[in-house]
Amino acid sequence: MTLEMSWALLLPALIPVAAMVLVLVVDAITPRARLAAPVIGGLGLLGGAVAAIPGLLATEPRLTLCTPAPDGRCMWDGSPLTSTLQIAALLATLAVLALVSVRRAGVIDVVMLLASASGAVAVVASRDLGTWLITLELATLPVIALVAWRDRRAAAHGALTLLTTSLVSFGLLVLGTALWVTATGDPTLTGDSLATAWAVPEQRLLAGLATVVLLAGLAFKLSAVPFHAWTPTTLTSGPLPVSALLASASKLAAVGALIVVLAPYDAVVGLTPGPHVIVAALVILTVASMLIGTVMALRQTEVVRLLAWSTVAQAGWILLPLTALTVAGRQAAAIYAVVYAVASLVAFAAVRAIHGPHVEDGRELTAYKGLLRRDPVAGGTLALALLVLAGLPPGVIGLVAKIVAIRPVVSAGLWPVAVVAVVAAVLGIAVYLRWFAVLFGESDSDAPARPRSRRASVGVAAIGAALLIVTSVLPQLLVGLVS
Repeated sequence: MTLEMSWALLLPALIPVAAMVLVLVVDAITPRARLAAPVIGGLGLLGGAVAAIPGLLATEPRLTLCTPAPDGRCMWDGSPLTSTLQIAALLATLAVLALVSVRRAGVIDVVMLLASASGAVAVVASRDLGTWLITLELATLPVIALVAWRDRRAAAHGALTLLTTSLVSFGLLVLGTALWVTATGDPTLTGDSLATAWAVPEQRLLAGLATVVLLAGLAFKLSAVPFHAWTPTTLTSGPLPVSALLASASKLAAVGALIVVLAPYDAVVGLTPGPHVIVAALVILTVASMLIGTVMALRQTEVVRLLAWSTVAQAGWILLPLTALTVAGRQAAAIYAVVYAVASLVAFAAVRAIHGPHVEDGRELTAYKGLLRRDPVAGGTLALALLVLAGLPPGVIGLVAKIVAIRPVVSAGLWPVAVVAVVAAVLGIAVYLRWFAVLFGESDSDAPARPRSRRASVGVAAIGAALLIVTSVLPQLLVGLVS
């Protein structure tokens, strides 16, 4: 069997891999060249993002790794939606590399970040179950190593929690893929094979079960309730740049993987009986994540734990448009995931700029009193990120993302879910405004001293804030990318 291959479509994943190999070779030859690894890694991530840009402008299908007709299957997709998620994951990882800082980033850090980025890029484009499953784990496992790399007992506990969760998730994903192949007889995630299986009651039942099991496995990676327990522990115990990675690039990879799983249901949405079990499972995950994540975030006084519970709540918003099982729903989920990833990176970068490397100290909300007065740059970027997450002006892109997320749900007639989303949005405003209001208070004497080296953190926060401002003024720049 021969494969039709287009190397250009594979470059976004291959360039970070090539950079990873080059980093290892250079380290073996000149181990004292400390700056070589982060520079090569940064160029590899940037090169991968540049290679994905043609996909944003594509008007025709961009498929590769295709088997011959008439029963051909394509195992790699380079559509605008896929390219958007790829670019976002690569640039988010580049931002995390900057947060680690060039001087502190070692070979292990760079290699792990490149490996995770290549997995994130590949999983959103893969359409066969083998590649999908392997690259999804490739996007996750290096992050576990980065959490454990910190020489702290709490970090080891956080890494162990994430590892245990990942093993359970991987077991569910393997079971789900096996059930999918059994139900459809096809190792690729395509609508044609699902439509054929849907006509047979036994196969329809098995395909639905397979998808529910896959949803459960992916819900762990999305931090969706009730599979979220690892999130507060891991994000608060690991290094802050790794927490930012888990909240941004890792979430983009999980969203892309979920979109790949749900895309075949375009072929059966209008059939009788429809995929009601899948919709019900998505609705349960959505509602539980929105409400529980938001209520728990309201109770937090430690800022990273607050951001961790915010991650749980935002997972519900990402899942919300997917309940419609439509193309518009998948596009809305991608838009919301990108907006959330940028805002989260800005928030984490601002927190690191305020505290420096010893970010475990003084992370209570009270330490942020008067931040806008004593540190306008870090305080201003943090304030903007909070307003975007809350969906309030001038963070208009956050409001646009929420409206875009609700629209497919309303179009599908899922009004009760839309009402819950509105309630969660109102509660979410209280979560972020509570932190936002603290920024205007009077500074306390125990406010953390400004760290000496924070250029990278301020730079990441400023660039991310600029992106949020531009997309708030011209939201169509983002919305038009995935359509």
